[in-house]
Amino acid sequence: MTRIPISAARSQLGELVRRAAHGRETIALTDHGHVAALLVSPQVIEDLEDALAVADCQRRKAEGTREPGIPMAEVRRRLGLEQQ
Repeated sequence: MTRIPISAARSQLGELVRRAAHGRETIALTDHGHVAALLVSPQVIEDLEDALAVADCQRRKAEGTREPGIPMAEVRRRLGLEQQ
């Protein structure tokens, strides 16, 4: 992870954002030596959210607390795909 003071990042913000967005590099913006914010690619956040959703589903399945699914016939009805 690249660390850069906020004061230095001001003049390089465009470049830093591109590095985070396209290079999947995490850039830590520091304030008085402490990490104040992170620049990360939106894809990194989406990947983390997906992983959390899968882990939550697996946990609920293991605990037996998963909600029942919707029967395929109901899905088709809701989507207007009922067989004629």
